[in-house]
Amino acid sequence: MLQTIKTDDAPAAIGPYSQAVHSDPFMFISGQLPINPETQQMVEGGIEKQTEQVMKNVEAILKTNGLGLGNVVKTTIFLSSMDHFTSFNEAYGRFFGTYYPARSAVEVSRLPKDSLIEVEVIALQSNKP
Repeated sequence: MLQTIKTDDAPAAIGPYSQAVHSDPFMFISGQLPINPETQQMVEGGIEKQTEQVMKNVEAILKTNGLGLGNVVKTTIFLSSMDHFTSFNEAYGRFFGTYYPARSAVEVSRLPKDSLIEVEVIALQSNKP
């Protein structure tokens, strides 16, 4: 059974897609941009601030199914420039304790709304790291 996920605590989809889809035992979270869900505007302040907002958006979506970052098994990171990689890592790492999910990071030529970062996530309902 597929369940689409929608929360006002994360940015609304800006196209024909769902914020996330839950298919037991997995939750697939669409790529999240650094958009403040209250204003629907991109946050400014560089890659660290944008990474923080993206991860807050991911957390809000996970929370809709009673999940947290400890349930994340895989992230895919899209960066507008690999020059941001070190600063991104510092901000991203602060959201995890000793458990880090599998991850891919790639540089892309352009992201929606000219974001510096986009993150998509796969989480597992029963993950207990």
